[in-house]
Amino acid sequence: MSPRYVVVGPPGAGKTTVSELLASRLGVPFRDVDADIVELAGKPISDIFTDDGEPAFRAIEEEAVAKALVEHEGVLALGGGAILSATTRERLREHTVVFLNVGMAEGVRRTGLSSSRPLLSGVNPRATFKALLDARLPLYREVATIEVLTDSLDPEQVTDAVIGGAEA
Repeated sequence: MSPRYVVVGPPGAGKTTVSELLASRLGVPFRDVDADIVELAGKPISDIFTDDGEPAFRAIEEEAVAKALVEHEGVLALGGGAILSATTRERLREHTVVFLNVGMAEGVRRTGLSSSRPLLSGVNPRATFKALLDARLPLYREVATIEVLTDSLDPEQVTDAVIGGAEA
């Protein structure tokens, strides 16, 4: 078994929304690795970051991604930082990976600089978001089979672009 599509991208790109839509359109199951992590850890992601730190979270995330890539057949949404793991990036080479790209201004607007996103809370969330995008963009592109810029598209249009295999 193997996912039909693995969806990656920064916070605010629409990974969960588009993945659910894509799965529905294709008539396949949807799975969100962030939900797997919460179930595995028995607590919210923000608590994992606070209580155990980012390295502990990333270790759980890498394990959850590996398991989901083997078990799930359908559409799989990964957390925004999953691609930070070289092991995960290597595992993704065998899959069709959709990179939902979002520009800084639109990403900040969509996330609302939410405190539920541990990496975006802090003194200067906009600068943090920019640094996150700068650091991760090459990694998203390294694993991507399809890239869709989501800034001016609604979720239906993004889903159309993914199904069409278009690079928007």
